[in-house]
Amino acid sequence: MRKLLVGLLITGSLCLTFTPRTAAAGSGEVAAGIVGGLAVGTLFGAAVASGPRYYQPAPVYVAPAPVYYVGPPCYWTRGAPVWDGYRGIWYRPRIQVCD
Repeated sequence: MRKLLVGLLITGSLCLTFTPRTAAAGSGEVAAGIVGGLAVGTLFGAAVASGPRYYQPAPVYVAPAPVYYVGPPCYWTRGAPVWDGYRGIWYRPRIQVCD
């Protein structure tokens, strides 16, 4: 229905535009043409601009994620020096420490 209305408005405005008439400034025909053109432009703009609208979706409650107990916090560090007889060096192995 809206497209039909827009089509009729455009067709009507084009028919009025191409009608051969002489304009006389003394009788107010020019002012009427300007006001009519502004009115048709306003109607056309309102018809075109009223497209699909965006509506904000309803709010949704999201439960917080469950907290699972994974044990005490752990970290890696260097341990006590150990002699490596194969390589002939002292080295400090990495060990995991959990508090």
